[in-house]
Amino acid sequence: MFLHGIGGIRDPERERREWLEALAAGARKAGHSDAVSGLTQGWLAEVRFADYSDLFTDAEAQGDQALALDDQEDAVFLEEFVEALIDELGVQSVERGDKRALAVVKDARSQLPRFDGEAQGVGAPIRVLGRVLTTLLQIPGLRGSAQWASGLPLLWYLAQVGRYLGRQEADGAGRTLDQRIRERVLHGTDPDRPLIVVSHSLGTVVAFEALNGHRGPVPLLMTLGSPLATGAAVLQRLVPQPPRTPGRVERWLNFWDRDDIVVGRPRIQNWMLPNTSGVLPVTERVDSDGLWVHSATKYLRQPAVAGPLVEALKK
Repeated sequence: MFLHGIGGIRDPERERREWLEALAAGARKAGHSDAVSGLTQGWLAEVRFADYSDLFTDAEAQGDQALALDDQEDAVFLEEFVEALIDELGVQSVERGDKRALAVVKDARSQLPRFDGEAQGVGAPIRVLGRVLTTLLQIPGLRGSAQWASGLPLLWYLAQVGRYLGRQEADGAGRTLDQRIRERVLHGTDPDRPLIVVSHSLGTVVAFEALNGHRGPVPLLMTLGSPLATGAAVLQRLVPQPPRTPGRVERWLNFWDRDDIVVGRPRIQNWMLPNTSGVLPVTERVDSDGLWVHSATKYLRQPAVAGPLVEALKK
C-alpha cells in the first residue's frame, strides 16, 4: 500500500503508476532488474494507492487558503511546526557550512510571531508565518522551486498535518477527520494477508496511527520524509502516547534526506518505544538531487529505499 502525504487532490491511478515507475528505477539501481517488469506490469505484488486527499476539500473549497486557517489550534500548531522546520534548516545549514542559508534561517526566526490567541486573532500570525516560509524558500537549495512559489500555499498544505492531529472536523456521524482518514486507508485490507506499507510525509503519521488498529501482519513499514519525530508539533500529539511501534509491524525502515525541510528530528528510534516484538524504526539518510527533495518519487528512486522494499515484495 502506498500512502501519500500533504498536497492537493490526487489522481490515485496516475500517482500509483508514477510511484511504481520511481520504485522500478530505484530497484534497477539496487541490482533488482529482474523485478522491474513485475513492478510496472503489476504481477510482483498487488499495489494500492490509498487516496484520502478529498477528505481535506471542505476547507479547500472556501477558495481563500488564508481564510481556511482561522482556528486558534491551527495557528498554534503551525507556529510550532514552522519553528521546528527552522530549527532543522539551521542544523542542515551548519552541517554544510552554508553561511547564506544560515543568514536566511536567522532572518526567518526573527520574524516568528508569538501567538497569544487574544486580541490579535489568528489571521495576523498566519500571514506572518506565510512570510516566514517565503523567507525560508530563499535558501539557495530551495529557491526557484516550482512546487512552492511562496510560503502561504506551503503553509496551507502543512496545516493538513495539524488538521489531522486536531481530532476535529466531525461528519454527520460524529467521525472526526483523522478517524475518517484512517478508515479510508484501512478499507479493504485483509487481516489474513501480509501488508507492506510505504508512506510519505503526512502519510507516515496516518500509517503509524492506522497500523495500531490493524490486526494483520505487516512485514515492512517504510516511512519517507516523515515529520513523526517533530517535537511538540507532531510527536506529542500522536496516538497512542507514549508513541511505540505498531504491534504487528515486523520491520520499520525510515528514510530522510538532509535537504528535506519537512523532516524534523530524523532519528525516530530515539523517540519511539518498541512493540512487544522489540521492533524499532531503523533510520538511514539518502541524498537526492534537485530543488525539492521531499517528493515520494525522489525517495523511491533511491536504491537504499527501493532495495529492501523489493526484497520484501519478493518474499
